[in-house]
Amino acid sequence: MYRVFEALDELVTIVEEARGVPMTSNCVVPRGDVLELLDDVRDALPGEVDDAQDVLDRRDEVIRTAREQADETVGSANEEAERLVVEARAHAERIVADARDEAERTVAAGEASYADLTERARAEADRMVQAGRDAYDRAVEDGKHEQARLVSQTEVVQAAHNEAARIVDEAHEEADRQRVDCDAYVDGKLAEFSDLLATTLRTVDSGRNHLRTPLPATSRTPVYDYQAQ
Repeated sequence: MYRVFEALDELVTIVEEARGVPMTSNCVVPRGDVLELLDDVRDALPGEVDDAQDVLDRRDEVIRTAREQADETVGSANEEAERLVVEARAHAERIVADARDEAERTVAAGEASYADLTERARAEADRMVQAGRDAYDRAVEDGKHEQARLVSQTEVVQAAHNEAARIVDEAHEEADRQRVDCDAYVDGKLAEFSDLLATTLRTVDSGRNHLRTPLPATSRTPVYDYQAQ
């Protein structure tokens, strides 16, 4: 078959390279070369055609064989799948049974452990309750002592507050007394100053009145008219 294609390729090359006939689309090819290539094609075709026919004749057999092999493969696959399903189901049942047994053992152990834990928890709870009661009693007793101490301390604080209030009141009284004494002293000084001012004013008024009084005639100094002399 390869020689057929090779000869055809050579024929195409001869035609493409052939010298053309002027004014036409024809060409001049070497007759001997073309005939030789055509002989090669004629010689090669029968064997290739026979081979192709053999392939066509065997096609039905090949398809039948392939179909039989496919059916056999599918059947084997189905059988294998069924076997695997059975094995998987049996394995799953064994796992479930083992899990059920383990669960039953765990539940039994859990019940025993639960009873033990419950008993220990009850004992611990009783102990904690008693400890809480003891702590409460101690706290109450301590509270009573602290209350008595605070009451006593409160009486001392109250006495201190009373003493402080008394001292503050005495200080206020002393301040008021000193303020009254200061006011009396200032008032006395202002009265003395007022008397002094009154005396001074009377002296000034007397002096002014004396200045306004005219002198007697005999005591006047004569005035001479120097122009008349």
